[in-house]
Amino acid sequence: MEGTFIGKVKHFYSKISVAVLEPSDVLKAGDTIRIVGNDGTNFTQPVESMEIEDQKIKEAKPGDLIGLKVTQRAHKGCCVYKL
Repeated sequence: MEGTFIGKVKHFYSKISVAVLEPSDVLKAGDTIRIVGNDGTNFTQPVESMEIEDQKIKEAKPGDLIGLKVTQRAHKGCCVYKL
C-alpha cells in the first residue's frame, strides 16, 4: 500500500460521517489520506475537518484522539494511510 500507515479507525459515526482515529504521525489539514478496509472500503480524500472534543484543529499529533470528517463510510478497523 502506498503512503504511510498512521492508524486504524476506532469508531465511525454514520449520521455525521466522522471516523475516530488516533494517528501515529502528524496529520494536518490539507494532507491526503487513503482509508482501506477488509470489507472493500477503499477511498482517498483530503483532510478538510478534524476535531478534538468538539474543537476544530488544523494539526493532530501522534496520540491525539481525533474526529475526522470523511466523504464515505469507514468501518472500525479500517487502515488509514497518509499519502
